[in-house]
Parts: sequence; C-alpha cells; structure tokens
Amino acid sequence: MTPYVLVSLSMLQNHLVLDLETQKTFDEVGRQNLHKLKVSVVGIYDYLTDEFRVYKESELPILEERLKDVDLLIGFNIRRFDLPVLAPYLFLSVETLPVLDLMEEIEKVRGHRVSLHSVAQATLGITKTGEGYDAVNLYAQGRMAELKRYCLNDVRLTKEIYDYGCRENRVFFISNRDWKKYEIPISWNEAVGIKKASAFPTSLF
Repeated sequence: MTPYVLVSLSMLQNHLVLDLETQKTFDEVGRQNLHKLKVSVVGIYDYLTDEFRVYKESELPILEERLKDVDLLIGFNIRRFDLPVLAPYLFLSVETLPVLDLMEEIEKVRGHRVSLHSVAQATLGITKTGEGYDAVNLYAQGRMAELKRYCLNDVRLTKEIYDYGCRENRVFFISNRDWKKYEIPISWNEAVGIKKASAFPTSLF
C-alpha cells in the first residue's frame, strides 16, 4: 500500500513568513519615523523550501529578489511596522506585496490589537523570548548570533500561529485587562484561498 502523509496546502505554495528587528528604537527616532529605525536583521520562513533564513542589512537585495516572486507574505503587525521599516531598502513598492497580517485579521474580529506574545502564549503554550528593546541591545553589542535566534523565534511563533489558524479556524489570546484566555474565530483559509489540509501520496514530493 502506498503511504500517505497529511500536508498543509500552504506548504505547497509560494508563501513566506517574515519578521524583522531594528537597529534603533522609537525613543531615538520618534514613532512617526519608522523608516529611520533601520533594519538589523530580517528572518523568514519559506514554505516552498521548508527553511528558516536570516538576512543581514547588507543582504536585503537578495531578500528583495525573493519577495518579487512571493504569492503571499505573512506576518504579525507587518503592515504597520515591518514593511514601513523595510521599504527604504527596496526598489519594489511594499504596497504591491500580497500580505496577510495576522494582527490585523485578529483586530477585525476583536476590535482591538493583540500582541504576538499573548496570542502565542494562549494558542501555542509558548512565548516570545524578549522584546524589541532586547533585539536593539543585542545589535548594539554585536551579538549577532543571539539576535538571529531572537528574530527567528518570532518567525517561528508567527508561522505556528498561522498554521494553527488554518487548521482550526480559530486562535486564542490572553487579555491584559483580566488575564483570561479568549477564543478568536478567524478565516485565514478563505482570506488566502487555502483549503484545509489534504492527503497527498508521498511519491509526489
């Protein structure tokens, strides 16, 4: 009998998960000057290759070539933060990128923003390893290996939240008002035209 495996259709498509860290803080440049924060590293997960990768500031032209071909760019608060920070480094317009912002999708349901930390804690039982200030400090101290691990942890959390939502059509978060856990119904599958996981023969891969 031919063995079968359960594979998410998103794994067969040209999707990236992206998160970046900055060289500077809002205290240094002001909250209205996202473009001045400057990129320290960008982390991605590539569904086509099933690989995580980190790009340094000098390697962003390589990332841009990958972004030109992507069918979907997935992130958490990516429209309001990551993409405006990344924009000065790119020739392509970030406005043209096909984006699924998980925070914005959750905000549509809840009516307010939630943090990656609270969603990961409630949905996955794991949390972020620090805050943005920690990443800035790591960069300032030249601790690049630790910075890359920090960034990729956020990429991994975002990917796993996205995958969970595609499977279950819901995620969870912990409110910072009453510290209770709440369910958030979502429809990311419909938003990106992805069907639920299907069985495929391993001989196809």
